[in-house]
Amino acid sequence: MAPVKKSKKGKRKSKDSGKLKIVKYGGGAPPLPPELRGLDTEWWYTFLHKHSELGLSAPSDEGEAFRYFFRTSRRTFDYICSIVREDLISRPPSGLINIEGRLLSVEKQVAIAMRRLASGDSQVSVGAAFGVGQSTVSQVTWRFIESMEERARHHLVWPGQERMEQIKARFEAESGLPNCCGAIDATHIIMTLPAVESSEDWCDPAKNYSMFLQGIVDDEMRFIDIVTGWPGSMMFSRLLKCSGFFKHCDAGTRLDGPVMVSAENGEIREYIVGNNCYPLLPWLMTPYEGESLSAPMASFNARQKAARTLGPRALSRLKGSWRILNKVMWRPDKNKLPSIILVCCLLHNIIIDCEDELLPDVQLPDHHDTGYSEEKCEQVDPNGKIMRDVITGYLQI
Repeated sequence: MAPVKKSKKGKRKSKDSGKLKIVKYGGGAPPLPPELRGLDTEWWYTFLHKHSELGLSAPSDEGEAFRYFFRTSRRTFDYICSIVREDLISRPPSGLINIEGRLLSVEKQVAIAMRRLASGDSQVSVGAAFGVGQSTVSQVTWRFIESMEERARHHLVWPGQERMEQIKARFEAESGLPNCCGAIDATHIIMTLPAVESSEDWCDPAKNYSMFLQGIVDDEMRFIDIVTGWPGSMMFSRLLKCSGFFKHCDAGTRLDGPVMVSAENGEIREYIVGNNCYPLLPWLMTPYEGESLSAPMASFNARQKAARTLGPRALSRLKGSWRILNKVMWRPDKNKLPSIILVCCLLHNIIIDCEDELLPDVQLPDHHDTGYSEEKCEQVDPNGKIMRDVITGYLQI
């Protein structure tokens, strides 16, 4: 489990406390905050000094600077270190010696990996900031990903019924939709491929080579189901049907919680919401289409949109936090890329589970999939249409 967040005393905010102040570090290391005394912080101040030597900038506040580089507070960073510590100590990759001739600490290894994922910068530039070589960055990052993939899976699971009831209550309080369990959306992870691997299978509608990530998020924009590894050339609806989530729902083993009964005795089962890229199904509610919608239909669309926007917002936050997913990936191993994507989703969830806060400018300012036109799926399941009408009637009471 994630560490329990300690309560903090309120602080008086200055007029520009919400602004991100950028300064260049120079000279000696800044004073060590009391909460960091006794911890392994040498790597951190060495990193700051090297960052300054490169002529780059960072926030002046110690805590904000740490979040700026690694997306988490030091407390959450230490929790992540605790997840992978055993693996990084017992089975370290070969050659993890820095230029001073000392074995890299677990904290420094985690910092290297998280900086690579957070910035999306080249292995050479990340290595320069930490005083290590490109091969070390490569080894450290992949070992971190392997360990997180194995040991942090509990941060991305389908909710149990007790938690699901909380999610449904929050969705109804925020959007008015009853029995809603989540929002679905998908995004393209763009990459370059060698000529021998390039094929139309990986060429998407925007003429990029890409891999899909489909995510379902809860009321807090936490990923509760993902599927990745499929080519970006697929339709959204096709990707959905290839997912394990679809197979579970189709078999009645997911979204199978308590059914609500409306005043007209119509049944409202558990469902998720998505845009018109997806089919209308008994467990997936999409908006009404057409120019002359009735007032109840328009009301449903407005409430459905309020709920489904959590999907694209979560993906914008994911790709904004872990910029390796937002930059064009240079010839990635397509067998390893799904693991990188999964670990970025795990880190996204850990930040939420630890009640951590991102810097305000991390989320992408634009849509997570700029340059892609919205698809339309014409598939309408008759039972899905009936349930959407039942929900629409329920919202009028």
